[in-house]
Order: sequence, then structure tokens, then C-alpha cells
Amino acid sequence: MPEGPEIWRAADKLNIALAGEVIDDLFFAFDSLNEFKKELIGLTVEKVEPRGKAILTSFGNNLTMYSHNQLYGKWMIRNRGNVPNNNRQLRVAIHNEKKSAFLYSASDIEMLKDEEVENHQYIQKLGPDVIHPETTPNDILDRYRNEKFINRKLTTLLLDQGFISGIGNYLRSEILFYSGVHPSLKLRDCTDKQVQKLADATLTLSRRSYETKGITNDPEIVEALKREGASRKEFRHFVYNRTGSYCHKCGNEIQEVKTGGRKVYYCPNCQEK
Repeated sequence: MPEGPEIWRAADKLNIALAGEVIDDLFFAFDSLNEFKKELIGLTVEKVEPRGKAILTSFGNNLTMYSHNQLYGKWMIRNRGNVPNNNRQLRVAIHNEKKSAFLYSASDIEMLKDEEVENHQYIQKLGPDVIHPETTPNDILDRYRNEKFINRKLTTLLLDQGFISGIGNYLRSEILFYSGVHPSLKLRDCTDKQVQKLADATLTLSRRSYETKGITNDPEIVEALKREGASRKEFRHFVYNRTGSYCHKCGNEIQEVKTGGRKVYYCPNCQEK
């Protein structure tokens, strides 16, 4: 599933392609959306905004399209007249004079009135968005210090979009590693210093991933590995999806553990219990 950094980059590209442009054709795969087609053609897309792992496309007539990519959804942008060559199921296509935006494979798509957006069942539960420029370090630290989360296991808590929105599986492993926190711990087990490190890592790595197109590793480590001829898979992350490889910090072997059916990756030396 795309995480916050990927959703923000997708929204950036959609804004460049669609915002301020007049819609001259539309495709909706679902009958629940087709009733809006005639109303939307000829309107200007106002903006495309990420919210957690969802995207809101505002059309300027008191209507906003909510879409959540879930596991397999993907937006693709092409010059007008060009269509992506793939086997995915097309769900939405928005066309203007110069560009076309195609949403494939997503199934969670709704048309909302603007006043309904904040009360949407997904959006109303979101915690502070880790990528949003108005989210401050104190906003994130306050979440880690909030008593209602104190008894939660960190590996579960970090995936809860009501805690902090935008974190997914790779960011979870990377945040825990960068903080030096073992994946078996609950929030209540952490010292004040560890809590501060968790909050710092949450912002630092999420925004680094957004800015670098998915790289969470330290820039100096990345550059050193590139000089050695390492592949992107080898230099992209500290621990995520690197089971059996050496830790970039200490040289020990990266391990994995399953929690909630999903793997968490960690260094037993850098993340002692």
C-alpha cells in the first residue's frame, strides 16, 4: 500500500496536470459516480489534496472526489491522447486539453459535497499528517505523549492512521530503527529520550522519503554505497526488506519478525530491548 510520501508525490503530480485546467472529458467505472459526469465536464479542477493515504480532488462546484488507493490503486498521468499500457482495471479518467489522469485498480472512490469531506468516516479519524508542512515537531511529540496511546504496542500504533497519518509498513520499520527502539516494545516501555527520538524520526524519515522519492537512509550512507556500485534496493532503507543483510550502522545482520501478519525489520544490536 502506498504510504504518505507516495500519496503526497502522487497528489503533487496530479496538481501539476489537473489543477486550474478545464475538464473536457471524464470516465467513471462505477454507476454511483457516473451521475456526476455531465455536471463536471466543463468545470475547472480547483486542487488535488492528500489526506493520510487518500486523495481529494476538488472540482469547484461544491463537489470533491475522495479516492483511496488501498493496496493496488495507482494514479498515472499521460499527455492527452496517450493511454497507459497495462492490465489494470481503469476506475477514473480525467482529461483536459493537455493531460490525462488515470486511476487504476482502486475501489474506494466516492463523490462528496465539500461540507461532507471533514465528516467522512476515514478523514474524520485521521491523526496529524506526517508530511503536511503545517504539522510541527510538537504536534508529533504530543501524540507520542498522549495517554490514550500509552499501552499500545509500537508496531501496531505506528500503522494506526488515527495516531499519525501517512505511516505504513516501510516507514514503521525505519522509524523504529532510527530511534533505536526494539519492535517488541509498547509505548509505555520507552524512556523520555526514546519518545523524543521516535517523534524526531517520524518527521525526519517521512519527509526525507517524500523529498527523495522513497529513500529513508542517511544521505552520506547512500552516497558511499552508490560509489561502491550498490543498487537502489541496497541503499534505499536502513532495515526494511533487508533480512540477512548487514546493518549500515553497525554491521550486524538485519532480522525480521511478523506482527499482525506483516513483517517488521530490525537490527538486534542497534535496537536492543
